[in-house]
Order: sequence, then structure tokens, then C-alpha cells
Amino acid sequence: MRNFDSDEQERRPHNPPLHSEKIVTDRKIFFLDLKENDRGRMIKITEDVRGRRDTIILPMEAAQEFMDAMMRILDVANGGDGSMDDEDEAEG
Repeated sequence: MRNFDSDEQERRPHNPPLHSEKIVTDRKIFFLDLKENDRGRMIKITEDVRGRRDTIILPMEAAQEFMDAMMRILDVANGGDGSMDDEDEAEG
């Protein structure tokens, strides 16, 4: 009989986050963990809703594109058109 717990630990060694953030809203908790493994760094984003967890892993190579998309969405949510032109002109 195989011991799956020890097999799992051998394949996935515990690597604590390099940095963590926690966001608490009405009924959800979001955990953002900067992690690193032999393939590089990533952001692990976990949503906890009453004990049910869903997780995505965002490779650092995609982090800036992800943040840019989030900023465009926030711009639209706040009445903008998502183009972020004002910010681009301020930088240029």
C-alpha cells in the first residue's frame, strides 16, 4: 500500500512565501503570496469564500500585463473608457 501523503511531500516540498498580503472583504478573503521555485517566481492568488478556496498561479513574466489589464478594468469601473490615456500622457 502506498502512502500518498509522503509521496506528495516528496514531489512538492514546502516553500514558504517570500512575501504575503491579505485582503478581507464582506465574505471573501484574498491571499496574495509571492512564491519561488526552480522555475522562477510567481504570484499565488487564493480566494477563500466560507472555507472554499480557489487558486490561480500568475507567473512573474505575466504580472505587468495582468496589472495593466486590472488598471484598465478599474478605469472603466470608475467611469473611464479603459484607455488610460491621461496616465500615459503624464508619463510621456
